Amino acid sequence: MTGVTGVGPLVRLAVRRDRVLLPVWAVLLAGMAGLSASATVGLYPDLASRVQAAQNINATSSLVGLYGRIYDVTALGALATIKLGGFGAALLGVLGLVLIVRHTRAEEEAGRLELVGAGVVGRYAALTAALLVTTTALVAIGALTSGALIAAGLPSSGSIAFGLSWAGTGIAFAAVGAVAAQMTTSARGAIGAAGATLGLAYLLRGIGDSSDPDGLRWLSWLSPVGWAQQVRPYAGDRWLLLIPLLALAVATSAVAYVLLARRDLGAGLLTDRPGPATAPAGLRSPLGLAWRLHRVALAAWLVAFLLVGIVVGNIASDVGGLLNSAQARDMILRLGGRHGLTDAFLAAEFSIVGVLASVYGVQAAMRLRVEETALRAEPLLATAVSRARWTASHTVVAVLGTTALMVGAGLGAGTAYAAHTGDSAQIGRVLGAALVQLPAVWVLTGVVVAAFGLAPRFVAAGWAALAIFLLIGQLGAIFEFPQWVMGLSPYTHVPRLPGGPFGPTPMLWLLGIAAALTGVGFASFRRRDLG
Repeated sequence: MTGVTGVGPLVRLAVRRDRVLLPVWAVLLAGMAGLSASATVGLYPDLASRVQAAQNINATSSLVGLYGRIYDVTALGALATIKLGGFGAALLGVLGLVLIVRHTRAEEEAGRLELVGAGVVGRYAALTAALLVTTTALVAIGALTSGALIAAGLPSSGSIAFGLSWAGTGIAFAAVGAVAAQMTTSARGAIGAAGATLGLAYLLRGIGDSSDPDGLRWLSWLSPVGWAQQVRPYAGDRWLLLIPLLALAVATSAVAYVLLARRDLGAGLLTDRPGPATAPAGLRSPLGLAWRLHRVALAAWLVAFLLVGIVVGNIASDVGGLLNSAQARDMILRLGGRHGLTDAFLAAEFSIVGVLASVYGVQAAMRLRVEETALRAEPLLATAVSRARWTASHTVVAVLGTTALMVGAGLGAGTAYAAHTGDSAQIGRVLGAALVQLPAVWVLTGVVVAAFGLAPRFVAAGWAALAIFLLIGQLGAIFEFPQWVMGLSPYTHVPRLPGGPFGPTPMLWLLGIAAALTGVGFASFRRRDLG
């Protein structure tokens, strides 16, 4: 037996476990890229309009910091993929590190890897299988994305370079996740460490791209996300810059193998600190325990949302100069809002922020299933803690957590916008535009809670619902989907504030649906067996 004995069966097991997750991500990412490119082709039909739009983007430092720079203002593909270049590459990085941790440290933490390792399985088999599955999945997503962009009418060479830059970034951060899985003793800690590394890389890229040429522009070259954007799809196709991404992935994966050989099963190279002998008062209730489990992740999300809000508020103050072409004005007005370009821009951006808040809500609610399968729920429920009280603890954190995220984004955007306009009344107005997204966000949380109670094996239906609603809600208006299709997405019923009409009826319906789904989950969990 060698160190990689048993890789084949572990690969098949990983593929079976991800048979829903991976197709959803692939369709969502490739579909978003293709549909976004198709919309841009129609919005900028001539060279003059795309040059003007590209120059306006490059002249707005907050946009450059968020998305990156357009290196060829005449290239339609460069303009069509500007929002997808750095941000999409970061999403692939998140997917890569989550997949690696899911099939290594998470399995080890749950005790399943110890059972598998007791058979004819080598020491390096689990890590090797995880790397193979993750790399294959990311390459496949990159290929699908290239195909979607080519189908949208963009040049083949640039589309292939774009797909490879996406895949390369994801593979590089998957290797970072492999190293984090060896350092920590929990999947949550590994994802947090690898995610923080990804966040730092994105921040360095943003600072570098938005700096003057004689300033801190060099910081972009310290970031793998920056390397991916420097491939410059549709603006030169610098294929050689894919090599640093590949080299980083290979070197970091090698480090992960070395670290794996130096630690015991179940242990991490960074040991956990011993806790106090007596639990504090905050841990003497299910809600206190749920808060303890979620607080680090929620804090990281809250900081990110606050920063996103500040960027959105800064961009909103310059949106009049940015959107001075009739096609771009039409796009923003169709995405949201009716009274003024700035209000329309804020409404459109908050609809996207609401979707991102739903990601946290789904993730937080799915912690119910994680605690159950890890056998940590059973000891709690063996005490005087009722099933409804335990379920409510994580549900409350998910609901209040999404509320905190939207408050952070709204305050960040409102404060930044008010600072530019000198009108402090804009803070409350913009905050209200953020808060109206919450009923739709809570519907997604309710979907997860309902699935947890009714069919816990399919709790990942929350991700599938999010992908479907995202495609309908964000792209339906552009492609003129039938009204009944648009109505399937809760995001379609959210008032387009600020600037649009507000009616309480859709909000009440969304709240009622969210409450009904949550109630179904609570009632069903009371009647089913654990596990």
